[in-house]
Amino acid sequence: QLQLVESGGGLVQPGGSLRLSCVASGFNVDNYIIAWFRQAPGKEREGVLCISRSGRSTNYADSVKGRFSGSRDNAKNTVYLEMNSLKPEDTAIYYCSAARFQMCTTWGRGDYWGQGTQVTVSS
Repeated sequence: QLQLVESGGGLVQPGGSLRLSCVASGFNVDNYIIAWFRQAPGKEREGVLCISRSGRSTNYADSVKGRFSGSRDNAKNTVYLEMNSLKPEDTAIYYCSAARFQMCTTWGRGDYWGQGTQVTVSS
């Protein structure tokens, strides 16, 4: 079964940190770019950042620059989203998506999507 599974979400205080994981099964993640998206209640889904096959991150959201970073461990078939200095406005469901025949700079659509993990930033 081809799927992505996110984990690592939870409740964190403002200024705190979380690391989200996106584990792929049924396919080799090293052949794919992986993008992180988020959707807050009542808002449209927005791109957060994308991790290229070589591990380079491309930010999609100006609001996360300098605070969020992406990485990948192909041996574990896993991609990560490191989130620091979290703010209440970062509260959302975070999704990862894999795309094989695309580049981070021209993301069109994902081939696979995870089910999402909730991140809540609140005191």
